[in-house]
Amino acid sequence: MASADKSPASGGKRALELTVGERTVRLSNPDKVYFPERGFTKLDVARYYMAVGEGVVRALRDRPTTLERFPDGVTGESFFQKRAPKNLPEWIPTGRIAFPSGRYADEICPTEPAAVVWAANLGCLTFHPWPVRRDDTDHPDELRIDLDPQPGTDYADAVRAATELRGLLEELGLRGWPKTSGGRGLHVFVPIAPEWTFPQVRRAAIAIGRELERRAPERITTSWWKEERGARIFVDYNQTARDRTIAGAYSVRPRPRAPVSAPLRWEEVPDAVPEDFDLATMPVRFAEVGDVHAEMADHPCRLEAVLELAERDEREHGLGDLPYPPDHPKAAGEPTRVQPSRARRPRATPEPPSG
Repeated sequence: MASADKSPASGGKRALELTVGERTVRLSNPDKVYFPERGFTKLDVARYYMAVGEGVVRALRDRPTTLERFPDGVTGESFFQKRAPKNLPEWIPTGRIAFPSGRYADEICPTEPAAVVWAANLGCLTFHPWPVRRDDTDHPDELRIDLDPQPGTDYADAVRAATELRGLLEELGLRGWPKTSGGRGLHVFVPIAPEWTFPQVRRAAIAIGRELERRAPERITTSWWKEERGARIFVDYNQTARDRTIAGAYSVRPRPRAPVSAPLRWEEVPDAVPEDFDLATMPVRFAEVGDVHAEMADHPCRLEAVLELAERDEREHGLGDLPYPPDHPKAAGEPTRVQPSRARRPRATPEPPSG
C-alpha cells in the first residue's frame, strides 16, 4: 500500500509512504527515472523489492551488507557504502566487520523487507552481503564460487563450467545452489557450517577451482593474472577473501536493461539466460515459484573433504596458496604478486664505466 504527499520536507516533490510489512517507509522523489532505457523509476525499484521481499531477505538476513548506491540512476555516479548511513532507523540492526587492514565498520544487517526498501530509497540497487552472520563475523557460513567469463567466452561457457562444478561438489559431499550474476557469469553458493576461517574457506575455493582446471584445462582457469587466463572461465577464488562480496540473490544490477541476480534450480541452468530475469519479469516468476533457494540454509555442508584435496595438492603437486587482491596484507605462504610478464623481464646489464 502507498499514500502520496507533497510536503516541505520533500522539497516540494512528490513523496510516498509505503507500507512494508508492519513498517511505513518513506520514498522520496518516487518518479525519478533510474533506468532510462526501460523507463523504470525509483518507485519501480521499491515495488520490485517489495514483490521479492521474502527472497531477498532470505539472502541478506543478519548479514553485514554493503550498499551499492546510484542516487541518480544507472547513468549517474555511484558509490559503495560500507558503513551504515547516519540516518539508519533504529529497527534496522547492524553488524561490526573487520577489514584486512584492521579497521572495522558497522554495516546494516537486513532482517525484514522494509529494510531493503528503505535502502532502495537511498538509491541502493545492488546489495552485497558478507558470507557471515552478524553474531559471528569471522567464520563464513557460505562458500561462494564465482564463474567469471573472460574475453572470448560467454554465458554458455559459464553454464558448462557450472555443470562440471555441480558434479565435483557432489563428489566432495557438497551441495551448490546456482544463480545468475545478472551479467555474463554464474555464482554457485555452498552453505557451510560456520566452523572455518576466511583463509580456510578461501583455500577450499582454490582447491575446487584447481580440480576443475585439471579436468578442463582448455576451458577453466584459476590464474589470477589476466594475461594468463586466455579465453577461459575464471574461477575467482578471491571472492572468498575477507572483505570481498558477491551481489546478493534478487539484487538489481546496474545495467541498462535492469537485470537481476536470479536464483535457479540446477535443472534450469542449461536453458536459462540472464536476459530472462529483470525488474519486470522476476516478480512474476517469484509469484509463480517463490524463492527456489528458500531451503539453502537448511543444508549446511562440511569442508573436510575439500580441505583434504587442498592438502593433497600441496603435498603431491607443490600447489600452495595463490595471490590475494592487491589491497590485502601479504599473507604467510602467499606467492609473489608480481605480474608474470614483469617477473620474466631480464634486468638490464649496466654498461661498464667508460675510459
